[in-house]
Amino acid sequence: MSADHLHQTRSVMSTTPMHPHLARELVARAKEADEHWARLARMQPADQQIGAARHIDHANAGFLARAVADYGWPGVPLVGEEGAKAAWRLALRADTRADVQRLASRLMYEAVDRGTASLRQWAHLYDRCLVNAGLPQLYGTQHRLGPDGPQRQAVSEPVGDLDARRAAVGLPPAGLALRRLRDRLAASPCFGDTAPAALVGAA
Repeated sequence: MSADHLHQTRSVMSTTPMHPHLARELVARAKEADEHWARLARMQPADQQIGAARHIDHANAGFLARAVADYGWPGVPLVGEEGAKAAWRLALRADTRADVQRLASRLMYEAVDRGTASLRQWAHLYDRCLVNAGLPQLYGTQHRLGPDGPQRQAVSEPVGDLDARRAAVGLPPAGLALRRLRDRLAASPCFGDTAPAALVGAA
Protein backbone atom coordinates (compact mmCIF):
# COMPACT_ATOMS: atom_id res chain seq x y z
CA MET A 1 0.00 0.00 0.00
CA SER A 2 1.23 3.49 -0.80
CA ALA A 3 0.23 7.09 -1.38
CA ASP A 4 -1.92 5.81 -4.26
CA HIS A 5 -4.14 4.07 -1.72
CA LEU A 6 -4.44 7.26 0.28
CA HIS A 7 -5.57 9.02 -2.90
CA GLN A 8 -8.03 6.24 -3.65
CA THR A 9 -9.41 6.48 -0.12
CA ARG A 10 -9.94 10.23 -0.46
CA SER A 11 -11.63 9.72 -3.82
CA VAL A 12 -14.48 7.70 -2.28
CA MET A 13 -15.09 9.93 0.72
CA SER A 14 -17.97 11.78 -0.95
CA THR A 15 -19.80 8.60 -2.01
CA THR A 16 -23.45 8.41 -0.93
CA PRO A 17 -23.80 5.46 1.50
CA MET A 18 -25.46 2.35 0.10
CA HIS A 19 -26.79 1.48 3.57
CA PRO A 20 -27.61 4.71 5.42
CA HIS A 21 -29.50 2.84 8.16
CA LEU A 22 -26.36 0.88 9.01
CA ALA A 23 -24.32 4.07 8.88
CA ARG A 24 -26.65 5.76 11.38
CA GLU A 25 -26.46 2.82 13.77
CA LEU A 26 -22.66 2.66 13.60
CA VAL A 27 -22.32 6.39 14.20
CA ALA A 28 -24.81 6.32 17.09
CA ARG A 29 -23.01 3.44 18.78
CA ALA A 30 -19.57 4.99 18.37
CA LYS A 31 -20.84 8.32 19.68
CA GLU A 32 -22.42 6.68 22.75
CA ALA A 33 -19.17 4.87 23.55
CA ASP A 34 -17.10 8.02 23.01
CA GLU A 35 -19.32 10.04 25.30
CA HIS A 36 -19.36 7.38 28.00
CA TRP A 37 -15.57 7.09 28.12
CA ALA A 38 -15.23 10.88 27.95
CA ARG A 39 -17.45 11.24 31.04
CA LEU A 40 -15.31 8.72 32.90
CA ALA A 41 -12.17 10.61 31.92
CA ARG A 42 -13.46 13.63 33.86
CA MET A 43 -13.85 11.72 37.14
CA GLN A 44 -12.33 8.98 39.25
CA PRO A 45 -14.60 6.19 38.03
CA ALA A 46 -15.64 3.23 40.11
CA ASP A 47 -15.02 -0.28 38.83
CA GLN A 48 -18.74 -0.61 38.15
CA GLN A 49 -18.69 2.45 35.86
CA ILE A 50 -15.66 1.16 33.98
CA GLY A 51 -17.37 -2.21 33.67
CA ALA A 52 -20.43 -0.53 32.16
CA ALA A 53 -18.26 1.19 29.57
CA ARG A 54 -16.58 -2.08 28.69
CA HIS A 55 -20.01 -3.71 28.43
CA ILE A 56 -20.95 -1.08 25.83
CA ASP A 57 -17.76 -1.85 23.90
CA HIS A 58 -18.48 -5.60 24.08
CA ALA A 59 -22.04 -5.13 22.81
CA ASN A 60 -20.76 -2.91 20.00
CA ALA A 61 -18.24 -5.58 19.01
CA GLY A 62 -21.10 -8.06 18.72
CA PHE A 63 -23.06 -5.64 16.56
CA LEU A 64 -20.03 -5.06 14.35
CA ALA A 65 -19.54 -8.82 13.94
CA ARG A 66 -23.14 -9.18 12.76
CA ALA A 67 -22.80 -6.21 10.40
CA VAL A 68 -19.62 -7.65 8.90
CA ALA A 69 -21.32 -11.03 8.42
CA ASP A 70 -24.23 -9.36 6.62
CA TYR A 71 -22.47 -6.67 4.59
CA GLY A 72 -18.72 -7.22 4.69
CA TRP A 73 -16.46 -4.50 6.05
CA PRO A 74 -18.43 -1.21 6.42
CA GLY A 75 -16.28 0.82 4.07
CA VAL A 76 -17.08 4.24 2.65
CA PRO A 77 -19.27 3.04 -0.25
CA LEU A 78 -21.48 1.10 2.18
CA VAL A 79 -21.81 3.56 5.06
CA GLY A 80 -20.12 6.82 4.08
CA GLU A 81 -17.07 8.44 5.65
CA GLU A 82 -18.59 8.92 9.11
CA GLY A 83 -20.03 5.42 9.19
CA ALA A 84 -16.71 3.91 8.15
CA LYS A 85 -14.90 5.87 10.84
CA ALA A 86 -17.46 4.72 13.41
CA ALA A 87 -17.00 1.07 12.39
CA TRP A 88 -13.26 1.47 12.84
CA ARG A 89 -13.75 2.96 16.31
CA LEU A 90 -15.99 0.07 17.35
CA ALA A 91 -13.33 -2.38 16.15
CA LEU A 92 -10.60 -0.44 17.92
CA ARG A 93 -12.43 -0.84 21.23
CA ALA A 94 -13.41 -4.48 20.72
CA ASP A 95 -10.80 -5.66 23.23
CA THR A 96 -13.10 -8.27 24.78
CA ARG A 97 -13.67 -9.82 21.34
CA ALA A 98 -10.20 -10.47 19.96
CA ASP A 99 -11.75 -12.59 17.19
CA VAL A 100 -13.84 -9.66 16.00
CA GLN A 101 -10.93 -7.27 16.27
CA ARG A 102 -8.62 -9.48 14.22
CA LEU A 103 -11.30 -10.10 11.61
CA ALA A 104 -11.98 -6.37 11.38
CA SER A 105 -8.27 -5.70 10.86
CA ARG A 106 -8.04 -8.25 8.04
CA LEU A 107 -11.21 -7.06 6.30
CA MET A 108 -10.29 -3.42 6.71
CA TYR A 109 -6.86 -4.12 5.19
CA GLU A 110 -8.58 -5.62 2.17
CA ALA A 111 -10.87 -2.58 2.00
CA VAL A 112 -7.84 -0.28 2.09
CA ASP A 113 -6.41 -2.22 -0.83
CA ARG A 114 -9.65 -1.54 -2.72
CA GLY A 115 -9.51 2.14 -1.81
CA THR A 116 -12.65 2.02 0.36
CA ALA A 117 -11.11 2.39 3.84
CA SER A 118 -8.46 4.55 5.50
CA LEU A 119 -4.93 3.19 5.57
CA ARG A 120 -4.12 5.51 8.48
CA GLN A 121 -7.04 4.21 10.52
CA TRP A 122 -6.16 0.61 9.70
CA ALA A 123 -2.64 1.14 11.08
CA HIS A 124 -4.16 2.02 14.47
CA LEU A 125 -6.34 -1.09 14.42
CA TYR A 126 -3.48 -3.36 13.36
CA ASP A 127 -1.32 -2.00 16.19
CA ARG A 128 -4.20 -2.55 18.59
CA CYS A 129 -4.48 -6.20 17.59
CA LEU A 130 -0.74 -6.70 18.05
CA VAL A 131 -0.72 -5.08 21.50
CA ASN A 132 -3.73 -7.11 22.64
CA ALA A 133 -1.92 -10.26 21.49
CA GLY A 134 1.07 -9.32 23.66
CA LEU A 135 3.23 -8.40 20.66
CA PRO A 136 5.12 -5.19 19.85
CA GLN A 137 3.20 -2.79 17.65
CA LEU A 138 4.40 -1.81 14.18
CA TYR A 139 3.35 1.84 13.86
CA GLY A 140 3.55 3.12 17.43
CA THR A 141 -0.06 4.30 17.65
CA GLN A 142 -0.96 2.64 20.96
CA HIS A 143 -0.16 4.23 24.32
CA ARG A 144 -0.82 3.56 27.97
CA LEU A 145 -1.37 6.21 30.60
CA GLY A 146 1.44 6.05 33.13
CA PRO A 147 2.44 8.18 36.12
CA ASP A 148 4.12 10.70 33.82
CA GLY A 149 1.41 10.76 31.19
CA PRO A 150 0.96 8.71 28.01
CA GLN A 151 3.72 6.26 27.22
CA ARG A 152 4.14 4.49 23.92
CA GLN A 153 3.76 0.73 24.19
CA ALA A 154 6.48 -1.58 22.85
CA VAL A 155 7.37 -1.15 19.18
CA SER A 156 8.82 -3.65 16.72
CA GLU A 157 12.49 -3.58 15.88
CA PRO A 158 14.19 -1.75 14.40
CA VAL A 159 12.78 1.10 16.45
CA GLY A 160 14.77 3.57 14.35
CA ASP A 161 12.57 2.73 11.36
CA LEU A 162 9.37 3.72 13.20
CA ASP A 163 8.94 7.10 11.53
CA ALA A 164 9.50 5.57 8.09
CA ARG A 165 6.84 2.95 8.79
CA ARG A 166 4.49 5.65 10.02
CA ALA A 167 5.08 7.84 6.97
CA ALA A 168 4.24 4.90 4.72
CA VAL A 169 0.71 4.80 6.18
CA GLY A 170 0.20 8.56 6.37
CA LEU A 171 1.01 9.06 10.05
CA PRO A 172 3.12 11.98 11.38
CA PRO A 173 6.45 11.38 13.13
CA ALA A 174 6.08 9.47 16.39
CA GLY A 175 7.60 12.20 18.54
CA LEU A 176 5.22 14.83 17.17
CA ALA A 177 2.22 12.56 17.66
CA LEU A 178 3.21 11.86 21.26
CA ARG A 179 3.63 15.58 22.00
CA ARG A 180 0.19 16.29 20.56
CA LEU A 181 -1.31 13.51 22.67
CA ARG A 182 0.32 14.81 25.84
CA ASP A 183 -0.92 18.34 25.09
CA ARG A 184 -4.43 17.04 24.51
CA LEU A 185 -4.51 15.11 27.76
CA ALA A 186 -2.61 17.64 29.88
CA ALA A 187 -5.72 19.39 31.16
CA SER A 188 -7.79 16.23 31.61
CA PRO A 189 -7.74 13.87 34.60
CA CYS A 190 -6.50 10.39 33.79
CA PHE A 191 -7.62 7.07 35.10
CA GLY A 192 -4.42 5.12 34.55
CA ASP A 193 -4.36 1.63 33.15
CA THR A 194 -8.15 1.36 33.23
CA ALA A 195 -8.29 3.64 30.17
CA PRO A 196 -8.54 1.77 26.89
CA ALA A 197 -5.47 2.56 24.81
CA ALA A 198 -7.78 3.34 21.92
CA LEU A 199 -8.66 6.54 23.75
CA VAL A 200 -5.07 7.58 24.11
CA GLY A 201 -3.77 6.56 20.72
CA ALA A 202 -1.73 9.22 18.96
CA ALA A 203 -2.58 10.09 15.39
